[in-house]
Amino acid sequence: MKRERFITLDSTQEVPIQPKLCDQEGCEVIGEFRAPISPTRLREYYWFCLDHIRDYNKAWDFYKGMTPEQIEVSRVSDVTWNRPSWPVGGWRTLLENIHYLDGIDPFLKVSPYAPPVPPHVQKALKTLEINLPITLEALKKQYKKLAKRHHPDLHAGDKVAEERLKTVNEAYQVVKEHLK
Repeated sequence: MKRERFITLDSTQEVPIQPKLCDQEGCEVIGEFRAPISPTRLREYYWFCLDHIRDYNKAWDFYKGMTPEQIEVSRVSDVTWNRPSWPVGGWRTLLENIHYLDGIDPFLKVSPYAPPVPPHVQKALKTLEINLPITLEALKKQYKKLAKRHHPDLHAGDKVAEERLKTVNEAYQVVKEHLK
């Protein structure tokens, strides 16, 4: 005999619902709204009236009493809906490539290793007398310093200084493009 998939509700037989009073001490209003008891007991509830649920929600702090490390673990776990996750290819892929990690977080979006600098950029950095990493502001400051030092107006028509300024200008453009 085939079992019924759905249980029909018989509307003639009503189950009396027991109203709960608000769990706030001294409140005699019916508690219509539920709130979790604590972050570790999210499936157990207090029942509050409208006024007291508002107060409870304002004071609720899920991370209260947690260390920054525990908060970070909770946050990362929530990203995957509290389920374990593995790299594409499963554990074998992870174990085969583990020697590349050497203590580095595999979920970093940015590689901790600097990409190799092309030779023409290295030459331009040497011309500008700077090293990577450098900000665009620091690059501009160094460029202005060298431009003042080698400007032809200060050297009364010196061709060597003029050529040096052209080299500094070209190097500045190369490094600026590399930083973008």
